[in-house]
Amino acid sequence: MLIPETIRADFPLLGRTVRGGKPLVYLDSGATAQKPQQVIDAELQFYAQTNAAVHRGAHQIAEEATEAYEDARAVVAEFVGAAEDEIVWTKNATEALNLVAYGFLSASLAAAATPGSAAAEVVDAAGRERYALGVGDEIVVSEAEHHANLVPWQQLAAKTGATLRWIGLGEDGRLDPATYSVIGDRTRILAITHASNVTGAITDLDELVGRARRVGACVVLDACQTAAHMPLDLSALDVDFAAFSAHKMVGPTGVGALFGKREMLEDLPPFLTGGSMVEVVTMESTSFMPPPQRFEAGTQMVAQVVGFRAAVEYLLDLGMDQVAAHERAMTELLLDGIAEVPGVRVLGPQDAYDRLAVVAFEVEGIHPHDVGQVLDSTGVAVRVGHHCAQPIHRRFGVHASARASAGVYTTAADVEAFIAGLHEVRRFFGRSDQDDAVIAEAL
Repeated sequence: MLIPETIRADFPLLGRTVRGGKPLVYLDSGATAQKPQQVIDAELQFYAQTNAAVHRGAHQIAEEATEAYEDARAVVAEFVGAAEDEIVWTKNATEALNLVAYGFLSASLAAAATPGSAAAEVVDAAGRERYALGVGDEIVVSEAEHHANLVPWQQLAAKTGATLRWIGLGEDGRLDPATYSVIGDRTRILAITHASNVTGAITDLDELVGRARRVGACVVLDACQTAAHMPLDLSALDVDFAAFSAHKMVGPTGVGALFGKREMLEDLPPFLTGGSMVEVVTMESTSFMPPPQRFEAGTQMVAQVVGFRAAVEYLLDLGMDQVAAHERAMTELLLDGIAEVPGVRVLGPQDAYDRLAVVAFEVEGIHPHDVGQVLDSTGVAVRVGHHCAQPIHRRFGVHASARASAGVYTTAADVEAFIAGLHEVRRFFGRSDQDDAVIAEAL
């Protein structure tokens, strides 16, 4: 069993105080997770002993840096059930999702160019065949997407003439199976979140991926919220692409990853072009390296990649089954505690079934930013705003919310402090349980 009280000793930031000496209660792991000393040390060690550009130098330090860079790829690949050459390093998950969307765009532009022209030949025939979109094609997302997995597909649809459609949400905040029929014969892309960053609801992928497979659509998974919180086997999920980022996985900022099936990456046009991703360059043309290097142009973020490996090894040492069990326990504590506070509405599922410990909520009559400020005054850090997910907030009839999200280091005491803080929010704004009783009676 995971013991967060012990784990916290690995996270130096959690030992600090805030707002006049109050112990920090960090419930903003959905935005970014705190970093264990092991990750901090890995980056420090790299810069102190191994810092060099990868895949370029012939000297010992460059060889050691390259080895560290590629070893990290192997570790992260195994963590998500992928082969080593199916992992592409990106700056973050947003870039990973844009990489795929721009691959579709490049193929679409090439397919629309005059056959045989340079503009057409910039993407090979296999790439044009697999990825070109046009009028009549459809891209399917869901109403639960955060902007990183919505805006790129909106842009792709606008630039290619394809139509963007979406799966709706039920009253419980989960994807509504009655709207799955938007996946049809014209669907070319299904881009779907694995778990909402607002409701924490986990998507049941079997039905959705099955529908996409039956119509030959490409499946893109946004795994940002799940990679750190539950076992993840992307090959078993049968998705074509998946994006996730280190900073939500107790790893560094500035590095993420794109998983792509080998045959999909081989045909996908490159996103960024330049040094380090080419084979032969003449003044007239360029040939590109095979994936994953063809998608890693320019000097890479090697220290962050090394830190990413350390983060994954840290999670593996804890055991992802244990991490998931801890998340379920924290989810139940959060939901049960909030249910005892009058006038607080949880956005999304009200139970801990198939969801993560990401709980967005509104306090009746109090702006989320005010909720966050009062909580902060008690030492409790939560996120406020629309969480880069405006459509799902609109679906719930609100502009913004406050959100508590747990991590491997979250304790029951943290949740208790948060619940006490919610009571303080109501007291601060002059709300009492008697007020709610009067309102309820009036309704």
